Amino acid sequence: MHAVLKDLLVLLELEAVEDNIFRGESRDIGSAQVFGGQVLGQALSAAHSTVEGRVAHSLHAYFLRRGDVNAPIVYEVDRSRDGGTFSVRRVVAIQHGRPIFNLAASFQKPESGLEHQAEMPQVKGPEGLPGLSDVDPNTLAKMPEKLKRFLTDRRPFEFRPVQPLRFDVVEKLPPVRQVWIRAVDKLPNTLALHQNLLAYVSDYELLGTSTLPHGLRFGRGNVMMASLDHALWFHRDFRVDDWLLYSLESPNAAGARGFARGQFFNEAGTLVASSAQEGLVRVIDEQKRRTRSEPRLQE
Repeated sequence: MHAVLKDLLVLLELEAVEDNIFRGESRDIGSAQVFGGQVLGQALSAAHSTVEGRVAHSLHAYFLRRGDVNAPIVYEVDRSRDGGTFSVRRVVAIQHGRPIFNLAASFQKPESGLEHQAEMPQVKGPEGLPGLSDVDPNTLAKMPEKLKRFLTDRRPFEFRPVQPLRFDVVEKLPPVRQVWIRAVDKLPNTLALHQNLLAYVSDYELLGTSTLPHGLRFGRGNVMMASLDHALWFHRDFRVDDWLLYSLESPNAAGARGFARGQFFNEAGTLVASSAQEGLVRVIDEQKRRTRSEPRLQE
């Protein structure tokens, strides 16, 4: 298996410390804090470890504090309910003695029922589209270091944006984007694992959609963004080692918060999962940013 994907699987395999208590490590992907998708995936993994014979169908989470990449995260699971059909788990992620994240997840015994779904957007398929890292070297050399690292570091997932990414031009765009996503190697046939991994990757690209109409980009240093909450619904079985179209839109931004929602479709057009997120979006004053970055003269 591809080394970077194998490392992610290890990251999601938490250490069982005691009954209902698990511990996980972190990886630095270039953000100022622990990547939110990592905490989502690990918390869902902890919840999965306490459920048998039932499939996760939804999760709702709040990010409370920045996670420290250099410290382990402890996950405490509360077995809130085990009914005839549904099970509910509450998970608290703790670092340095304080909660940094809360999650509630619901699991259901598989059963059949009514079915309908939204139509998949009519977009180009993944074959032939350039990957996120396929950036002209001259353009790459002019980018801020954080954005350059994000684009060039090896990832456990491959990203192929449907809309061409223009890093050399600042433009205002509609708050809509689509990106094809796939794990970089084949994975075991375990639905819980694929759900944990989808929770991990669902945090990519989502909140950034709310900045598109304003000509702002996180990597340019002119906006500060942080996830406040995150929701994910699993509708049907899927595999993250097959191509999934992540279709994103942001219907609202107000009060220094951006709101975005997404839908995951497989290549056959089947809707397999949906997501939603609200996050802090603060515009950074360009003059103040330059002043802070300029070296101070010695007196």
